[in-house]
Amino acid sequence: MREITMPISDEVIRSLKVGEPVLLTGVMVTGRDAAHKWMIDTFIRKTRPPQGDDAKVYEELKKLLNGGVIYHCGPVVSGLDTKDYKFVAAGPTTSIREEPYQAEVMKHFNLKGVIGKGGMGAKTLKGCQETPGVYFHAIGGAASYIAQSVKKVLGVYKLEFGTPEAMWVIEVKDFPVVVTMDAHGDSQHAVIDENSKEVLDRLLKEPY
Repeated sequence: MREITMPISDEVIRSLKVGEPVLLTGVMVTGRDAAHKWMIDTFIRKTRPPQGDDAKVYEELKKLLNGGVIYHCGPVVSGLDTKDYKFVAAGPTTSIREEPYQAEVMKHFNLKGVIGKGGMGAKTLKGCQETPGVYFHAIGGAASYIAQSVKKVLGVYKLEFGTPEAMWVIEVKDFPVVVTMDAHGDSQHAVIDENSKEVLDRLLKEPY
């Protein structure tokens, strides 16, 4: 398995190919629906003005996400009362929900990787080619196992979104993923979709 340290260079991103297993080490940020919508509305499309600590958080995210990775994850976190945060479970969330936003977020923040499950669509694939970046597929149903690779919770932004939707800054070691969308326009998910469609079409044509 290939070991990659974050932040990730364009050169490394372009060397990755669909199907390649990777172990990620370094700092990443979690972000789901609320976080992506907030980033898009406040700082990319600017359809709402920054409020509260928005501007401060944005400056921090620019540093963290430049060459970095965002993880579609709604973690189970202990220590919320004491702020001694620890990830109990850290499984991936279905990524297609972020399809309307992801390419713009990648380009704006120079994001090199997106982690989730289930893959993403044509807009994100184009974003992977342009930024460049890759989509890493994490193991669904292995939330506790993945949480073991989270060595430390360094901080949290936008906790007012709720624990699963907040942006957690985590330090990971040997976080296991597989490249399923690369910077060359290849997508394992597109292949699976096409193959599934062919099988379905064939089944529909067969007489009962």
